[in-house]
Amino acid sequence: MPNDSRLIGRYHEPPRRRLRRWQVIMLGMVAVMVVGATTAAGVIWHFAQDLPSLDLLQSYQPSLVTTVYSDDRQPIGQFFIERRILTPLPEIPKTLTQAVIATEDARFFEHPGLDLIGMLRAAWTNIRHGGQKVEGASTITQQLARSLFLSSERSYERKIRELILAYKMEVVSGKEQILETYLNQIYFGQGAYGVGSAARAYFDKDIRTLTLAESAFLAGLPKSPSRLSPFTAYDLAKKRQEHVLARMEEVGFITSAEREAAARDKLNFHRPESEHLAPYFVEYVRQLLVAKYGESMVYKGGLQIHTTLNLEMQRAAEAAFLTGVRELDKREGWRGPRRTVDITTFQPSDLASGEQMLKSGYVGEGVVLKITKDHYLVQVGPFTGKLAFDDMAWAKRMLKGPDPTVDFVVNPNVKQLLKPGDVIEVGVKKLTKEGVLLTLEQTPVVEGGLIAIDPKSGTIRAMVGGYDFSRSEYNRAVQAHRQPGSAFKPLIYATAMSQGLSPATQILDAPVVYEQEEEAKTWKPENYGRKFHGMVSLRDALAQSHNLATVRLLDKVGVKNVIEFSRAVGITSPLPADLSLGLGTSSLSLMELTSVYGVFLNQGSRVEPFAIKTVKDNLGKTLESVEPEPHEVISKETAYLITNMMEDVVQKGTGQAAKTLGRPLAGKTGTTNDYINAWFIGGTPNLVTGVYVGFDDRRSLGES
Repeated sequence: MPNDSRLIGRYHEPPRRRLRRWQVIMLGMVAVMVVGATTAAGVIWHFAQDLPSLDLLQSYQPSLVTTVYSDDRQPIGQFFIERRILTPLPEIPKTLTQAVIATEDARFFEHPGLDLIGMLRAAWTNIRHGGQKVEGASTITQQLARSLFLSSERSYERKIRELILAYKMEVVSGKEQILETYLNQIYFGQGAYGVGSAARAYFDKDIRTLTLAESAFLAGLPKSPSRLSPFTAYDLAKKRQEHVLARMEEVGFITSAEREAAARDKLNFHRPESEHLAPYFVEYVRQLLVAKYGESMVYKGGLQIHTTLNLEMQRAAEAAFLTGVRELDKREGWRGPRRTVDITTFQPSDLASGEQMLKSGYVGEGVVLKITKDHYLVQVGPFTGKLAFDDMAWAKRMLKGPDPTVDFVVNPNVKQLLKPGDVIEVGVKKLTKEGVLLTLEQTPVVEGGLIAIDPKSGTIRAMVGGYDFSRSEYNRAVQAHRQPGSAFKPLIYATAMSQGLSPATQILDAPVVYEQEEEAKTWKPENYGRKFHGMVSLRDALAQSHNLATVRLLDKVGVKNVIEFSRAVGITSPLPADLSLGLGTSSLSLMELTSVYGVFLNQGSRVEPFAIKTVKDNLGKTLESVEPEPHEVISKETAYLITNMMEDVVQKGTGQAAKTLGRPLAGKTGTTNDYINAWFIGGTPNLVTGVYVGFDDRRSLGES
């Protein structure tokens, strides 16, 4: 057996090879990369577990604008959470698409949703500027991911989710779909979401007609819409537009000559006007839609609502109503200056008129500067005008309290009514070479409503629910129920005609006392002025609105029969089952009673008044179409007779003021006890109009 010691000496362990330094470094780097990749994979896996589904991107249905149109397809109002006009990519001008890409993500068509080159460039730029963030690196896809799926919080967690989502979005969607969704989603200021709405908000143009200059301006807005508004910071907005044009040239979308030409182009901005052209009518339509389709569909569904409103009639109705209410309010009396200021320190901007340009018919605030021999010198914004004493004679009657029938004094010297520093409401009467001629005005406190309906079709053609929608949204044409007084009388006389009486039938107009058995007392109706006229024809009794003759007629034809007749022609409000019905003591809505007059003017046929003709979804599919059928509710003979009698009301009765319109009309006035309400309803076979005025708190109007 061999000696173990010799074996040990003969066979010894081979020498170990040492790793060289570069090998150690390589192994270290590999280890770091493996650990980093594993960590990154773990982080990505962690944050990818609860990411939102991308189904929203595939079936993109943003909150859209519901638009209300007049009968000639003019937009008159909108309902929305976000004002947006969904616009397909092919309809968006190439210049606008290029402007957005050049500004927001020049390598959009080259990266997979994440732009590593852009990130490095932005990081280097920000380092060179002392760590300040002067350049972002978010791609269009990242911005869309943030807008659709994430919040805007600043955190590393949100950023990681954004990067993952952006990559996944690029995998499941094409570039065109992402770009189209982005252009319809982003906010441009002025309440406009998406490029289609932005074109309307800033330029009042169809997006397809935008110029290069306008496209560049819009593309620059999403960075900071409020700070870059041309209405408050034009210079900043213009500078931003020029930056966008420069970027478009840098990436090769436009030439230097095109950039310079676009920079010189004048931008004609459109300052948004009133939200609704016919605010009371549009609000009425909104309530009908919400009741039927729900708020979500109305405010997000992008419905197209075609209505019965005629804009020309609406403008005429508003002008006539506002003028009438102002004149009535002046007859009530003047309430004095709005306030008094120190004329040595006040600025034109302190007035409600501000720096606006004046034109004939303009009404705003002015401050009295000086009193001369025959006029006050008044400053209105940057202008100075003359308020002649003759143009404020109505203010001699000055109110001292809420009741115009007793709370007033009369000062015949208008020169004593105002003093320097008084802030008053004035209207521009005329613009002359010598200066501005003014009239004294005041904002009415009296209210009222007006509605115009086509009796043949039932279409509501115009609606005014009050003096100022911004002051009160209460729609007095529809919601208010007021006593119509004598405006109810045609229903009583029409009932008599339906029973075989004629306009020539005689009735006694004389004092009468009725026993009220249930209340154990008597009721004694009276005529206006407490005058009596003896035997009169029904035609004259209606024309002159004789109360006593009407009550006797009501007693003759029967209260129950008048109520049944009223229901047949469209009255739905409660009616008193006693003789007070003859004096119009029931509370009715203006639309309700006006539609009844429409039955008379439409030969006895009733068509239910309506405001909405068609409702379409955002794809143009018709959801609702309204064409109500007329129904004969009273005979043509009855309708003809009562209409003919109401023509006499206008020609020789209480409604003679309507003769100034210069056309044949049938109508009836109505005044309630203590002059709380004043009504007139009348028209032709083509249009019936109802109007009432009165204080909301039911104070007396007085005899003015």
